[in-house]
Amino acid sequence: MSGRTASSVRIGAAFARLAQQGRCGLIPYIAAGDPHPRWTVPLLHALAAAGADVIEVGVPFSDPMADGPVIQRAAERAIAHGVGLTQTLELVADFRRDDATTPIVLMGYANPIERIGRSEFIGAASAAGVDGVLVVDYPPEECEDFAAQLRGAGIDPIFLVAPTTSDERIDRIAPIASGYLYYVSLTGTTGAAHLDVEAVGRRLPAIRARARLPVGVGFGIKDAATARAIGRFADAVVVGSRLIQEIESTPPERVVQAVGDLVGTLRSALDQQRGKEST
Repeated sequence: MSGRTASSVRIGAAFARLAQQGRCGLIPYIAAGDPHPRWTVPLLHALAAAGADVIEVGVPFSDPMADGPVIQRAAERAIAHGVGLTQTLELVADFRRDDATTPIVLMGYANPIERIGRSEFIGAASAAGVDGVLVVDYPPEECEDFAAQLRGAGIDPIFLVAPTTSDERIDRIAPIASGYLYYVSLTGTTGAAHLDVEAVGRRLPAIRARARLPVGVGFGIKDAATARAIGRFADAVVVGSRLIQEIESTPPERVVQAVGDLVGTLRSALDQQRGKEST
């Protein structure tokens, strides 16, 4: 099977498997090159081994406007080591040499893509084995052609939906999105503290009804208890800032084990939640 054909089905297969098993997905986020490029591929393999269903890889960018201070620091560390979009794709390709099944989603900003050109980016992402792309500052109404090009290359265009997103805007996103939607569980930047779990639970059914896609919920999920609570409603939970904090606070030689252990704890919490619901 070619890399392009494989990348067109990995995210869909992951969510189909989760639905069949009655499980909530786990989508961890790390920034490429943090804490150092040499650790990125081992971290990706550790995330997959610990139970990640999809992995989001942040593309370091100097002005990450939607990210809180924790992920901003991760980007700064990566940039200091010379990691940008090109190097991120090289790291994904390296990961793909030993893992042909775990979906990889790039999460970042428009500027690095525009700098190399959309078509060039899509070709390079497909060749590297990228499965999805989430560009924070590409409004859906301005990137229909880009989304179509991504889908043509077997890559899912993934979009953010917020508590303030209107039904009309979801209707605009739905025809061009694929893979899953990323629901921002609160307003503000990544890593914000307040999370209204019940509000998330009330909002998701309407989003699914309009978009007919799985919904991953992120922002504010900081521990096993929070993941378990959101896992009652979501198709997947996205955890980023908490993992970056673990990377920051752990000596580099122990970071792979520490992050893998944390993701394993989150995976167990999600599985325990669904197990309770089925009894």
